[in-house]
Amino acid sequence: MKDTLLIELLTEELPPKSLAKLGQSFREQLQKSLAEAGFIADSNAGQWFATPRRLALQFVDCLATQPDRVIEKKGPAVASGLGADGKPTKALEGFMRSAGLVFEQLEKLDDGKAEYFVARIAKSGEALDVHLAGFVEAALKKLPVAKIMRWGAGEAQFVRPVHGLMLLHGARIVTGQVLGLNSRNTTRGHRFMSSGDIVIAHANDYATTLAAQGKVVAAYDERRAMIRAQLDTLAAGRQWLPDEALVDEVTALVEFPVVYEAGFEAEFLAVPQECLILTMKANQKYFPLFAAGKLTNRFLVVSNMQVADPRHIVGGNERVVRPRLSDARFFFNQDRKTPLAARVAKLGNIVYHNKLGSVGERVQRLARLAVTIAGHLGADKAQAGRAALLAKADLVTDMVGEFPELQGIMGRYYAQHDQEPAAVADAIEGHYHPRFNGDTLPQGNIACAVALADKLDALTGFFGIGQIPTGDKDPFALRRAALGVLRILMEAPLPLDLAELIDAAAAGFAPGMLQGEFKAQLADFMFERLRNLLREAGHEQKLIDAVLALKPTRIDKVPAKLAAVKVFVALPESAALAAANKRIVNILRKTAVTTDDVDAALLQEAAEKALFARLTAITPAVRSFVANEDYADALKALAGLRSEVDAFFDGVMVMAEEPLTRANRLALLNQLADLMNQVADISRL
Repeated sequence: MKDTLLIELLTEELPPKSLAKLGQSFREQLQKSLAEAGFIADSNAGQWFATPRRLALQFVDCLATQPDRVIEKKGPAVASGLGADGKPTKALEGFMRSAGLVFEQLEKLDDGKAEYFVARIAKSGEALDVHLAGFVEAALKKLPVAKIMRWGAGEAQFVRPVHGLMLLHGARIVTGQVLGLNSRNTTRGHRFMSSGDIVIAHANDYATTLAAQGKVVAAYDERRAMIRAQLDTLAAGRQWLPDEALVDEVTALVEFPVVYEAGFEAEFLAVPQECLILTMKANQKYFPLFAAGKLTNRFLVVSNMQVADPRHIVGGNERVVRPRLSDARFFFNQDRKTPLAARVAKLGNIVYHNKLGSVGERVQRLARLAVTIAGHLGADKAQAGRAALLAKADLVTDMVGEFPELQGIMGRYYAQHDQEPAAVADAIEGHYHPRFNGDTLPQGNIACAVALADKLDALTGFFGIGQIPTGDKDPFALRRAALGVLRILMEAPLPLDLAELIDAAAAGFAPGMLQGEFKAQLADFMFERLRNLLREAGHEQKLIDAVLALKPTRIDKVPAKLAAVKVFVALPESAALAAANKRIVNILRKTAVTTDDVDAALLQEAAEKALFARLTAITPAVRSFVANEDYADALKALAGLRSEVDAFFDGVMVMAEEPLTRANRLALLNQLADLMNQVADISRL
């Protein structure tokens, strides 16, 4: 008989930031177990519910008894299962005992690699009650839980204490025990808006009964939608903070969401809005309200209570947030009493890394490197050095000590208060950008210079002491730093050479501080990040491989080269030239070329004379196109070599017996390869 299956664990408050993952993983584990055992169809995904105090699942069309089935067990290979006398070996005998079969009942199967014994065992279907509790116990052990806890006098362990278990198939209680609790058909409702046990008469009635009698919206997605709708309604033409992670968190904190509006004194708006927003969001889980892009003194509260008169809830939240805002205002006012420049000396007391010195030593390196980069960009070197020197000074302010997320942001405000140049203040904040995938770049050459200095110093420093990211481990966020460097160079774009930047960054460290061949390792690391970055941008893999094969250190030119190669690939001559180029590369790889100069007097065949003449004729144009970054025109010009190249390989023996002739032809191919691969390695196309 098919009916709906309901599973619920009634718990103490579950961790809000992982609630959705717990619910989804619980559903995935149970669905897999039930489907493999034949109680539900493989396509039956089920539904998950999650509130702060419960995890629940619902599967429609679940069988009370699994169907009869044949279980197939794979045994030893035939070669190892039978001895020389044709009798079963010890391994095969053990397999037969475990399967409860005799030799004559075994079958043989060939999987294309080897023939092996198979036992097919008919098994009668068993009741849901036999398996369900075990499935639930096994699923709970596989949930993504960082830490588990034990409660009471028993041995049960879970992320939070569990106080109730419900296993229902239709209207019937499925017998079983999980975490020391026996199954039942009752649950509990909202902690404050309901009381006593709530009977779930049928598994189909779970969500509706909880909502009607228990004031609980069990479905996570439904609560989330309710919160968003109420936020939109109460904003009433204003904008609430668009933070989806915060929406997820408050969804996991309430069982019956009701949104209320509250406010604070307008005088607090004199504090930078980033401080107020972070205070309300991080500490209180409030949604600040904005009007015309500016923070207002109003905010929205997601409550777990529905009351006729919300004045106590609103007033309570206003009383709670006021001291937090007062703290932020105090930190802001106190910090401004000491200029950023006066704080730089304190950075010498902060260890950056035990092998790389203090933060104070680091900012001195950043200042020198930023000045060098600014010089290459034609930017104000004095301002770049000043910005780099002050870039980390806000780390020793009270505000950043309380809210580390505000580093850079507060530095900008304090620099403005100290009447530093606007470009310096902007660079102090901008040098942390881009902070994540899709984030904005630092604006202006001074900010870019400081940002590059910051990221390159970290990359060269940690690579130089052997702290290279491995697998998923990247404790110093070097992948993010590398992507930041590449994005700034490519998207700003900036006419800077990556190899020269790495050399300049490495030169800033004390002699002997950096060890080994770290520059080559770092370059490889950067190009691998660039490869991934271009792939994510939608570029075709073979085009990326062709361009990056030449290890271009002018990253700003890579997009134009990719675009040019894309045009070249569409030309009818491209395939033949790519194949010829690959042939040339293979020949040159196997043979040492003794000279790059072609002696026209040694050219014998008409085909090689024609190729040399054509190559000589187009070389100035191709090199001019490349110098002017007209990469598409350069590749189109090379396409005109096809007929001469084809004729050369059809009618000329490159590896001639006569040494001078052979060397001359290799020199010709070397010149050809050099010209053909000015933009990309077209042999990879």
